[in-house]
Amino acid sequence: MTEILTLILSVVFLMVGSVLGYYARQSIARRKAGTLEAELQKKINEAKTKSQSIISDARAKAAQILEKTKKQVDRTREEILKTESFLRKKETNLEQKELALTKREQELRRKVRELKEAKRLIENLKKEAETKLEKISGLSKEKAKAKLFENLKEEYKKEIFGRISKLEKEGEARFEKKAKEILAFAIQRCAVSQAQEITTTTVPLPNEEIKGRIIGKEGRNIRTLEKLTGTEVIIDETPEVAVISGFNPIRRHITKIALERLVKDGRIQPARIEQEVKRAKEEIALQIKEAGEQAVFETGIVGLHPKLVELLGRLKFRTSYGQNVLLHSIEVAHLASALAAELGADVELCKKAGLLHDIGKSLDQQVEGSHVDIGIKILTKFGVGKEVIDAMKSHHGDYKPESLEAILVQVADQISGARPGARKESLEEYLKRLENLEKIALSFSGVEKAYAIQAGRELRVFVKPEEIDDLQAHELAKAIASRIEEELRYPGEIKVTLVREKRIVEYAK
Repeated sequence: MTEILTLILSVVFLMVGSVLGYYARQSIARRKAGTLEAELQKKINEAKTKSQSIISDARAKAAQILEKTKKQVDRTREEILKTESFLRKKETNLEQKELALTKREQELRRKVRELKEAKRLIENLKKEAETKLEKISGLSKEKAKAKLFENLKEEYKKEIFGRISKLEKEGEARFEKKAKEILAFAIQRCAVSQAQEITTTTVPLPNEEIKGRIIGKEGRNIRTLEKLTGTEVIIDETPEVAVISGFNPIRRHITKIALERLVKDGRIQPARIEQEVKRAKEEIALQIKEAGEQAVFETGIVGLHPKLVELLGRLKFRTSYGQNVLLHSIEVAHLASALAAELGADVELCKKAGLLHDIGKSLDQQVEGSHVDIGIKILTKFGVGKEVIDAMKSHHGDYKPESLEAILVQVADQISGARPGARKESLEEYLKRLENLEKIALSFSGVEKAYAIQAGRELRVFVKPEEIDDLQAHELAKAIASRIEEELRYPGEIKVTLVREKRIVEYAK
């Protein structure tokens, strides 16, 4: 019974505790809910205050932006209105100008039509006048013109001739002075030593006995020497002299060196001859190479093909009218470059073309053709520039000069060859040239006498005064000079002096 009561009491207390706990939790929950609600209400109030502040600021900024935008729109509107007003004025001006141009164009067209009509009328009147003049004079237009010019020529002949002579003298004096200054300066700058050379074809012998040893038994020594060198060795009755004959100067030089060594050594036999000829060839080849390199060094030209330098060195053993061709080429290179510097032309081009202008002479005895054409082929083969070939190919007048540099190379070549003492001319060629000069002058009608004087540097021509007047004499002198340039080859220049002299003789009896 007690246990049941205890159990009942326990159940009752448990139920009462549960009810009390429930109400206690409810009370605590209500207190907590009140606190959260207060906090939420506080945060809501703060948010409202902050949003109102933000909205207020945004409204203020928006008002500022609207005000600023309104002002900018007003300014833009004013600018647009101004631009629109300016464009309207411009358009009005353009319309006015267009109307004025249209009127002017119409006026010009009207004047063109009037001019064309006037021109047509003038042409008709001119034709009518010409027709009437031809009927009256009995001459056609061409004949009348020729007659008029003939009359004018006769009337003003002396005046025209006087003016031409005066202008020519003034021009010649002025340009001659300037040309002399340039040439003198160029020659002074280069100042290349130039000596005349004639290929040596004789070898002195110490005595007459050596001739027999040179010939050898049954002529085997001399035949060996001739076979190895390609020359002819002449042992004649000339005392203590052996003569070497051959068209190639290098071969002659090789023969000379070999023969001099054989004579000095005294042992002359085929094996020894072969040995000395070989040594002489090697020595000449070395001299050729050194001469070419020295020429290139002296002129300061770089980039030439080694074979071309070797061909240049071969000119050391070549002469033209007694003038060494290699020294002549070096002198032409210096002269041409000096002239180019004075006249503002290409200095390096002139120097290179001047040095290589006679390169064809190194092979002209082995290849067919003139040395100019051979030189063009050589330079083309070794890749020399076209401008250099164009500058060198006209130095003898075979080709027309295509540039200022070509003319300067031609002038330099003539200066080098024509200056006193530079070249010699054989007596036969000299006499032939003088004879040809006189023949050319005498071939013109009206020429009475012609004399080549001053070693062929001047041609003096005497004309018949009754056939040739002053103006015709002037034209005749030019014609003779042109004919000489076309038909003759000569170093330097030839002065043509034409003399027209009328003599009247009377006798007092």
